[in-house]
Amino acid sequence: VQLQASGGGLVQAGGSERLSCAASGLTFRNYNMGWSRQAPGKEREFVAAIRWSGGITYYADSVKGRFTISRDNAKNTVYLQMNSLKPEDTAVYYCAAAGPGVCGFSSAMYDYWGQGTQVTVSS
Repeated sequence: VQLQASGGGLVQAGGSERLSCAASGLTFRNYNMGWSRQAPGKEREFVAAIRWSGGITYYADSVKGRFTISRDNAKNTVYLQMNSLKPEDTAVYYCAAAGPGVCGFSSAMYDYWGQGTQVTVSS
């Protein structure tokens, strides 16, 4: 199983960035997906999750109203659209896949992890 995250980079505060995570080696439509992030010196924090059908999403309070998680099961890809970015959003962002029946903000729920992509928001 591979989860390949892409789309990170340097962006100014107030700007937008879209992350993608392409999955292979698993039946993507059967998996719930999540995005987490980890800033230097801080614990990993889940920011968004989406159920297999795409119909139910979850967001951390810190990103609610600014970030949108979505998925395209035909392309085996999950996205994280990040708007109104703040310097405190600077982190390495990871996508993760959870099996059927579990979806949320606990790392223990997730079976597979991507390698991470750096997002840096300058003030």
